[in-house]
Amino acid sequence: MIALGRGPRFPLGRVVITRRASTVIPREDVMAALERFARGDWGEVDGNDAAETEQALQDGGLLLAVFYSSRGGSFWIISEGDRSVTSVILPDEY
Repeated sequence: MIALGRGPRFPLGRVVITRRASTVIPREDVMAALERFARGDWGEVDGNDAAETEQALQDGGLLLAVFYSSRGGSFWIISEGDRSVTSVILPDEY
């Protein structure tokens, strides 16, 4: 889902990134992905996960997006159901 031209659809809360993710993912990639995520762009999740995440946005559930780093490899952005914390992690850290 691409949500261009829209402002944030939800608050990110406190944004945290794991130590390992912060050494592997360039800061510019993280910032660009967080902007997309806040607009409701779930990145590279499949259709079912995108639909579930979209429903979770309405119901107050966990939000998940998958993005790729310019250095290669994917990373996840997960926002808690209460939107108090948004985490940037590598898939094997979940």
